[in-house]
Amino acid sequence: MNWIKINIITTSEGIDPVCSALADLGIGGVEISDKDDFIEFLENNRKYWDYVDEELERLKTADTKITAYVADDSDGLLTLSEIEKKMAAMRAADKEQKFGALKIVTAQVKDEDWSENWKQYFKPIEIGARVLIQPEWLPLEKETDRVVFRVNPGMTFGTGTHDSTRFCIEAIEENLKPGDTMLDLGCGSGILSIIALLLGASHCDAVDIDPAAVDVAYDNLALNNLDRGLYSVSSGDIIEDKKVRDRFGKYDLVAANIVADVIIALAPVVREFMKPDGIFICSGIINERTNEVRSALEAAGLEIIKEKRSNEWTAYTCA
Repeated sequence: MNWIKINIITTSEGIDPVCSALADLGIGGVEISDKDDFIEFLENNRKYWDYVDEELERLKTADTKITAYVADDSDGLLTLSEIEKKMAAMRAADKEQKFGALKIVTAQVKDEDWSENWKQYFKPIEIGARVLIQPEWLPLEKETDRVVFRVNPGMTFGTGTHDSTRFCIEAIEENLKPGDTMLDLGCGSGILSIIALLLGASHCDAVDIDPAAVDVAYDNLALNNLDRGLYSVSSGDIIEDKKVRDRFGKYDLVAANIVADVIIALAPVVREFMKPDGIFICSGIINERTNEVRSALEAAGLEIIKEKRSNEWTAYTCA
């Protein structure tokens, strides 16, 4: 079956009335893109990134949109006609135009399993000298001496192809000794700390400001058949909350694949988590901000012993 995608252009104030009108027609499942929520999200979370893609910036001025789907058949066309009548009636009654244009934009959508189609583009990736990132739904094409990290990015995160993640994995591979411990700051999916375990770490701790990261990281640990006793994941703000910092001890390696602002904020406290001969690996730094990050790291008494750089991104290994 194919579908008709129905976008209704409105305002934040129009969300409830439009959804109520759709519910009256038996349409309960909708997607809501609230312009005001999006702007608030961007402004409140800027410290977690260094730039916002131009497409996202354009969305700041986009209308609020409610999306619904009906079958592309006679019944669906009848429902679409009823939606058009409902929106016309709302426009006529909305003398103050609080609900926006209430314009309807439609598109035909083929009934394809979009959640599976992307898999054809994700292939095994070799990183550094020892790591192979392997899609969990594919068998190994041949025997390998590499450490295999199995992942299903559909349920998680980036795949390791991004320069910032690749730089971190390479630096962990270069500096980790069998039996070392590691702390993964801003762990996300747990990709760095789980690969460290696969490379021979004896224990890894991980933390992320997003509580959802906890379950995702543990899911990836299980996917790689690793003992949960080797790994501990928690959520919290390690920069602002001393109680969160107090959960952790000292480690042979500390890794943070985040962004420049967070690394700058971490610099004064990261020594708390490093053994005397410990290593701090930080990545996710856009090249335009390397001088700021370098200055913050050096001001905190950290020595940059290696730099990795691509056209856009930089990573530092510090002692």
